[in-house]
Amino acid sequence: MITFANGHTLGYDDVGSGIPVLLLHGFPHNRSLWSPQLGALAAAARTICMDLRGFGDSTPGAARSMDDYADDAAALLDTLGIDRAVITGLSMGGYATLAFWRRHPARVRALVLCDTRAGADSEASRASRRDMQVMAQRQGSAAIANQLINGMVGPTTRLKNPELVDELHRMMSLAPEDGVVGALGAMMTRPDSTPTLATIDVPTLIIVGEEDALAPVTEARTMYLAIGGSRLEIIAGAGHVSNAERPATFNHLLSEFLISLTAQ
Repeated sequence: MITFANGHTLGYDDVGSGIPVLLLHGFPHNRSLWSPQLGALAAAARTICMDLRGFGDSTPGAARSMDDYADDAAALLDTLGIDRAVITGLSMGGYATLAFWRRHPARVRALVLCDTRAGADSEASRASRRDMQVMAQRQGSAAIANQLINGMVGPTTRLKNPELVDELHRMMSLAPEDGVVGALGAMMTRPDSTPTLATIDVPTLIIVGEEDALAPVTEARTMYLAIGGSRLEIIAGAGHVSNAERPATFNHLLSEFLISLTAQ
């Protein structure tokens, strides 16, 4: 589905009924990353996944900051008549989720932070992102996919599920170049969200793949220790896109968390 919100066209899917859950994808993905969750969560939740600005069916063009993604997400909730939702973000979507908490805390029923980190980019990471911007402009998104794919999935997935690796590579290769360049800029200039963690006072689930090389378990533990009452789950045999690499385990953890919210 496509709607117009916050001055932009936003592509999204909306499946199921119950507690609303908004899923924000990583870089350089689109909302199809969440396909393993859409049907699986339908019995427990109203599951909404959106294309972040510049990706998938959303408005072509660059986001300037994580705040842009967060405000687009809030505008989509407005369009759908949803006051509060469980905001769930993976990787870059996790950065946007933390921005959503800073900007729209009253709209947050709970948080799920997946394979992400709170800290800002190091100087080395910023330099790497600048290099990738140049690569995307000169060689296209396929070159970005080639560079990122080995780190995007864990060694277990590369060995046992090469079809998923190919699928993810195709997804990343099709990402619009201006969306890729804009997202890289938004990530490299994002603020340090570490001080934000202590302000989070809603139920929070942190999920990380045991084999995640891009946002490793140590980063997840840092968030877990800083967010009071949070819960940390480590998925064995999964890398950076744990929701796609081990979907049954991921869906079980998320469904269990959503059921606990409903019980409260």
